Amino acid sequence: MQFMTEREIPSVDGLVIAILGGTGEQGRGLARRFALAGHPVIIGSRSHDRAHAIAREVGHGVRGLANKDAAREADLVIAAVPWEGHGELLAALAPELVGKIVVDCVNPMGFDQRGAYPLPVTEGSAAEQAAALLPGSRVVAAFHHVSAVLLLDAEVDSLDQDVLVLGDDRHATDLVQALAARIPGVRGIYAGRLRNAGQIEALTANLVSINRRYKAHAGLRVTDI
Repeated sequence: MQFMTEREIPSVDGLVIAILGGTGEQGRGLARRFALAGHPVIIGSRSHDRAHAIAREVGHGVRGLANKDAAREADLVIAAVPWEGHGELLAALAPELVGKIVVDCVNPMGFDQRGAYPLPVTEGSAAEQAAALLPGSRVVAAFHHVSAVLLLDAEVDSLDQDVLVLGDDRHATDLVQALAARIPGVRGIYAGRLRNAGQIEALTANLVSINRRYKAHAGLRVTDI
């Protein structure tokens, strides 16, 4: 079996990326950065007209389609939908997502007067819920902690942070690591099996608290690798 080393990064050239929930800030930010990196990018939404309008705002050749069409045309799909609609959307798109890598970056999180807090998920995490709903897909957890503000900021050329990548399919996690590296300043770091995605998603609540206290857009860096 071949294992990826620093010299064996899989090629992601020409990979067609669809972002479900791409009309939100996180989705728009990822769409912008991957389009700038040369990828064909499709923003998906429940409304084709809404997706098309947001895609025109993002520019850089990004297209907008209804979620089902976006999923069908893509090589790789990123789920960036609100947690409240996560399960319903993925279940409805299961036929279109068969055989594809699905990257889940959804953070089940609530807010009250004391701030952000992680929500319990029956399956253990949003990513594990996605895997349960999409048995024909290869689900990877990634891009949870990348600031939408920084992704969208045209003045920010390079992001100084790592993307933690989790999954049970080695080829899929290798490819998502390589995809993360298409964003200047970002590394994709393998962080374990999908069963460990819960604490990664929950950590977002801590970063929200950091950002509120320090008026920042905090990310993560892993040392010594």
